[in-house]
Amino acid sequence: MHFSLFLTSRSGSPEEDRPVMKAMVEHAVDAEQKGFDAVFLPDHHFTGYAPPASDPFVFAAYLAGKLERMHFGFSVQTLALHHPVRFAERLALLDQLTDGKLLVGVGSGTTPEEMIGFGVNFQDSSRLANENLEIAEKLWAKKPGDEPVSFDNGHYRGAVVSRIVPAPYTKPEPRVMSVASRPSSVERAAKKAQPAFILAFTPPVIDSGNAYEEVKKNFTTYRNALEAAGHPEEAVKAALEWTTHSYQHVHIAETDELAAAEMDIILEQYQESVEREHAANKAAEAISGVNLRPAPDARTEGYKGTWCLYGSPETVAAELQKYADLGIGNVLLGLMGGPLTEERRRFTEQSMRLFSERVLPLIRSSEAANEAEKVAAL
Repeated sequence: MHFSLFLTSRSGSPEEDRPVMKAMVEHAVDAEQKGFDAVFLPDHHFTGYAPPASDPFVFAAYLAGKLERMHFGFSVQTLALHHPVRFAERLALLDQLTDGKLLVGVGSGTTPEEMIGFGVNFQDSSRLANENLEIAEKLWAKKPGDEPVSFDNGHYRGAVVSRIVPAPYTKPEPRVMSVASRPSSVERAAKKAQPAFILAFTPPVIDSGNAYEEVKKNFTTYRNALEAAGHPEEAVKAALEWTTHSYQHVHIAETDELAAAEMDIILEQYQESVEREHAANKAAEAISGVNLRPAPDARTEGYKGTWCLYGSPETVAAELQKYADLGIGNVLLGLMGGPLTEERRRFTEQSMRLFSERVLPLIRSSEAANEAEKVAAL
């Protein structure tokens, strides 16, 4: 099983932007040293949701010069906000710079404020995302001498006569990951043998509190579709290797009781950021002509049971082992979310240390034992 770090932390003012950015770089470097396999970057704008999220391509390129071993994921690129040609070019270049260690999560976006900031109608976002990805795929596949790739998505129009330069490192295209939330997205990921993000909920309910059963149901649907698509065994194995279950908030302490008490502090601070950002989005909703659901309350038991993982090292390792046994190839862990207070820094350092020194060895020991059992059974 791979373990990836979700690079996110809130900035509440212009004065906080640079300290938060520096802390996120240090967090990524620490993750590589402590045995994580990838860092995942969000794509968000205007609200202070992780300052480098305004251009995760640039941030990933910067980190790639520091982290030689790590993979670089996007969770997720908001395709409706990208010019499709620039999206295809930048991903191909980054795929080359990282020797193909990209995991490109794609989605349509969730916030009206981000859409109107880029001149995109929120109600068009899903269509634009799908069409932009189709255009990018045609551009990655285009060879010199092929007919021009013409496009018109209602927001951008044009034609590429020659080809995308550089060509992607990964063939036939950079490794895209879909969010397997609808039958169409499951079908797409399965058809193209792509890894997928597996939800721990079933929309529109996002906080049922029953993460494992939801992941099991959604992962089984995706895996069955993937295995039925007729791909070679190696392609199926590669897709499952990076198929991902995500936790927004992870906290580890010496005891379950202490972890629960400290998680309550983390979520109380996080909720302040959520409500500040939601106020901006409500103003954007009025401009966009939509009325979306209220802001989630991260302090509820339903939210905790869906989005959070906390406890002693033994408890956390046992929970992660359930997903390893299910066949999930990658778990994405958020260990620095919310405003970056001194207390939050201390909690992050504590969780990172305990994960590296005590959780990860338990998981690896279990994997080694399982492998030995398989060999003995042959």
